[in-house]
Amino acid sequence: MGSKNKLKRFKENETFNNVFQPTREEVVGDLFPLRGKWNADFFKNDNPIVLELGCGKGEYSVGLAERYPNKNFIGIDIKGARFWRGAKTAVETGLHNVAFVRTQIELINHIFAENEVDEIWITFPDPQIKYKRTKHRMTNSQFLQLYKKILKKDGVVNLKTDSEFMHGYTLGLLHGEGHEVLYANHNVYVNEGSPEEVTAFQTFYEKQYLEINKAITFIRFKIKD
Repeated sequence: MGSKNKLKRFKENETFNNVFQPTREEVVGDLFPLRGKWNADFFKNDNPIVLELGCGKGEYSVGLAERYPNKNFIGIDIKGARFWRGAKTAVETGLHNVAFVRTQIELINHIFAENEVDEIWITFPDPQIKYKRTKHRMTNSQFLQLYKKILKKDGVVNLKTDSEFMHGYTLGLLHGEGHEVLYANHNVYVNEGSPEEVTAFQTFYEKQYLEINKAITFIRFKIKD
């Protein structure tokens, strides 16, 4: 993507009422005004809040928001030029139950208060296969404890990935630490029983994976107390 295109998208993001781009200083200083007030001040309802972490173009957040109007969806990504597409689609189609925040995932406990989030989706994250990159894997122990801080007591986490490594690593860690695996599927489009929201729509890259018959895996789990 050209730099001119990126700048144009950054500028357009600033005009969208469903996009929030706080500075790092605002976030770590706990100055983000919607923390603990997403339902009351933005969505203006009491519907469950669902996050998509590393939302990319925002396709999954928008798809879920269209399919489940009685839930609120928030896509999180550090690259605003990417989720511009999802934000723009939501504005153009009048979707009021989806928003986007440009921030680092490591900082989400400054964007959401304790017990504010009902569900988390992690869709096609970088598996960070090299051992020295373990700390960046989005289902490692540190990240799970971060998610636990903002999730409600019965909150769930969903991992959808094309990476057999990421799927196996996560399952092993969950079992090893005693978390509750609610559902696991090694090939959601072949094996029966996949939840509807897992196969109802595909992201741009997911369609490419499916064209080359790459298996898409899924895990739903709860983080232990």
